[in-house]
Amino acid sequence: VQLQASGGGLVQAGGSLRLSCAASRNIFSFNTMTWYRQAPGKQRVLVAAITSDGRTNYADSVRGRFTISRDNARNTLYLQMNSLKPEDTAVYYCNSGPPLPSWGQGTQVTVSS
Repeated sequence: VQLQASGGGLVQAGGSLRLSCAASRNIFSFNTMTWYRQAPGKQRVLVAAITSDGRTNYADSVRGRFTISRDNARNTLYLQMNSLKPEDTAVYYCNSGPPLPSWGQGTQVTVSS
């Protein structure tokens, strides 16, 4: 497994989802990890990032609603998404930071109004 995101689904506005990303150890270890998303017809954009020692950064559009975290022992990245809005609808991808050329499989998040 290089990068494999999971946990997406259909949720109503105001709801929550928790995304997970299983990463190969050679990618996860000692690296900043990131979540990106790509909405239909739009470019892929950075949503959140976390350094190997736990420092985080968020896009303005999700700050205060999303929380990125990581489990270094399990090589797993998480994204807790609360107070979801229809504009959060997108395919979500995990990657390292800077991102690798191979993006892996994303997970679809659909937020209904």
